[in-house]
Amino acid sequence: MPNKTEVLDDVFHALADPTRRAVLTHLSRGPASVSDLAQPFEMALPSFLQHLKVLEESGLIESKKSGRVRTCQMTPKSLTAAETWIAEQRAVWEGRLDRLEAYLVELKAEEDGNGRDT
Repeated sequence: MPNKTEVLDDVFHALADPTRRAVLTHLSRGPASVSDLAQPFEMALPSFLQHLKVLEESGLIESKKSGRVRTCQMTPKSLTAAETWIAEQRAVWEGRLDRLEAYLVELKAEEDGNGRDT
């Protein structure tokens, strides 16, 4: 089983490409066949299949074959891991910014206090 860092690396790699993000947007509305997913893109099917492979390896989608039709659907578990990481980073930076703001307010108050004494 891959560790948390590997999962995040794979998810962010998958999300880095606009074609793959567009596929995820399409799949957010429900499952779709590979041909339906590929239709809006001006690329050869083998190239498009590479995008699907990256998405599948990252855990963002899964596919099933029924007869001659391969259907893809989103699997949000990996996306949840990325959302959690982003939320953790946001909390860290918001805390830092809050401390910076408090420090600047304190400096300003000290400056204003010193200006009145002279």
